[in-house]
Amino acid sequence: MTEPKVAVVTAAAGAGIGGAVARRLADDGYQVVVTDKHAQRSEEFAIALSETYGREFTSWELDVADPDSVDTVFTAIIDRHSKIDLLVNNAGFSVSKPIVELSVDDWRRCVDIDLNGTFYCMRAVLPHMIGRETGNIVNLSSTAAWESIPDHGAPYSAAKSGVLALTRVAASEVGQHNIRVNAVAPGLIYNDFLKKIYPDEFFEGFANRRTFLGRLGQPDDVANVIAFLASDQASYVTGEVYGVSGGTAPHA
Repeated sequence: MTEPKVAVVTAAAGAGIGGAVARRLADDGYQVVVTDKHAQRSEEFAIALSETYGREFTSWELDVADPDSVDTVFTAIIDRHSKIDLLVNNAGFSVSKPIVELSVDDWRRCVDIDLNGTFYCMRAVLPHMIGRETGNIVNLSSTAAWESIPDHGAPYSAAKSGVLALTRVAASEVGQHNIRVNAVAPGLIYNDFLKKIYPDEFFEGFANRRTFLGRLGQPDDVANVIAFLASDQASYVTGEVYGVSGGTAPHA
């Protein structure tokens, strides 16, 4: 019997994209390792997955902005599961302030989580993948990486643009080792947390005014694209960015 592939998903325990990705990969037979900065939430989500799928899912407290935490956790995951086949860098944070109002701490926190955290996790897993001559990484960027609007905030837009460059360079470096590296760039993806930030009419107006499809994006829309990039169907796809925005921010 073939052992299941092991996938590590960062910021996986929330109600948004990370949780949807974890569930979709579990549907596809992956042994998903749930990592999140919130230890209790991470553990509870892993337990819920275990109950749903009838097999054990593990969880780890992980602060992607702390390189020591990243190195420690990834070493422990490899010791526990013997391998990591797929890494999904989903952790993210945004600060929506004008540049003149940003503090240095605002800037650093956003860049540390969105860009540096992606780098730290890739740096931690790539030696292992290179040693095995196989692996797959999917990084979460955003349509903010190329949109010229202030809605997202400069630190977020800059960091997510950096994720695209990091993805392309990494893909060129490790392709010879049978490792693929791609990025997914979501637009506005609805989750319950956003209700605390925007009124209901914002979402209704956004769907009608901005998207080509007349509806808001859902976490599963992003999870489905990530599942494709993780699969053998995408075996000749690397160094690419896939937009998931309902047409609000096309990019070529």
